Amino acid sequence: MTVRANSRRPACARLLSYGQAIRAGVDCSGGVDRLRPWASTGGRHDEHEQLGGAMKLLTAASAASLCAIALTPAFAQNYPTRPVRILVGYAPGGGVDVAARIVAQGLSEVWRNQSAIVENRPGAAGGIATELTATAQPDGYTLMLCQIASHAITPARAKKLPYDHVKDFSFLSMVGTTPNVIVTHPSMAMKTLKDVIAYARKNPGKLNYGSSGVGASPNLSMELFKLEAKIDIQHVPYKGAALAMADVISGHMELMVGNLPGPYPQIIAGKVRALAVTSAERSPRVPDVPTVAEQGVPGFDVSSWYGICGQAGIPKPVFDKLRKDLLAALNSAEVKKRLTDQGVEVKTSTPEQFVEHVKKETERWTRVVRAANIPSQ
Repeated sequence: MTVRANSRRPACARLLSYGQAIRAGVDCSGGVDRLRPWASTGGRHDEHEQLGGAMKLLTAASAASLCAIALTPAFAQNYPTRPVRILVGYAPGGGVDVAARIVAQGLSEVWRNQSAIVENRPGAAGGIATELTATAQPDGYTLMLCQIASHAITPARAKKLPYDHVKDFSFLSMVGTTPNVIVTHPSMAMKTLKDVIAYARKNPGKLNYGSSGVGASPNLSMELFKLEAKIDIQHVPYKGAALAMADVISGHMELMVGNLPGPYPQIIAGKVRALAVTSAERSPRVPDVPTVAEQGVPGFDVSSWYGICGQAGIPKPVFDKLRKDLLAALNSAEVKKRLTDQGVEVKTSTPEQFVEHVKKETERWTRVVRAANIPSQ
């Protein structure tokens, strides 16, 4: 993968402010390879002025050397020197948020002297966080838990985005995959997904399901299920999976679908009944819960996925250091256990594999959006 050079702010300007650069007689306007002393205004020069000019040249050369050092692997080894934020496009409590916090803790343990901090920026099916990530300074200090909604479903639904969901990002590694799970209150008469299908066919439009929002992975997986099962169930979007779950637990919502890490604690506690997982195979975390495919919709297979990405233009030494640290965190026994305990199967990747996965998923969900007549955004 080619990491694009940062054209928005020269490397030397990251080391020296523009004011410092000008006072040192350095032109940072063209980056490291165009460092040069400012041109003389002409006129007579006495010995003092000549000495001053020589000192400016020396200062410029020193600054150029420092700017070059800033892009070397040795310099990147000091990264990070301040907290790194990981943006999440959803409210706290959902599956995406849970996975992000586990990864953040793992990175903090790798760095020891610095921390990764989760910052929730909900809205637009993750679009707000995605745009903030794309337009942030490409210095390795603003990352995102990118996932199926932000980097496949939203691009498939959008008429136009203020960013390119592939070209404007640096893809570090996949984190893992997890099924969505359909749940209901234990008191509901529908005990299986087959019961849901049968009731919905007899009573079209009378059942409701909640999700974390329009265009999110749970919403699209349910719309695909409706399409293939030939049933009509109304979608009620919430501002986050936790709110939808609260309504299911209180009996105000018949069904809810979410990434498994979100509902998992409530399933284990018996507060909700899991009817089906959306993956091709049963989840090891809830092995007694059958798949959608087992209950009348053969071939059904939808899994949400997570990864860590930043914006395009992160300097390669910083990118490489960050990727190395991320893989160390994901391969640690503690992080693997915590993710697995939440229903996430850890799957890392190369940057190239990650990009290819994003492209294929975008193509897939574009077909689903069109087939299901899901409105553009």
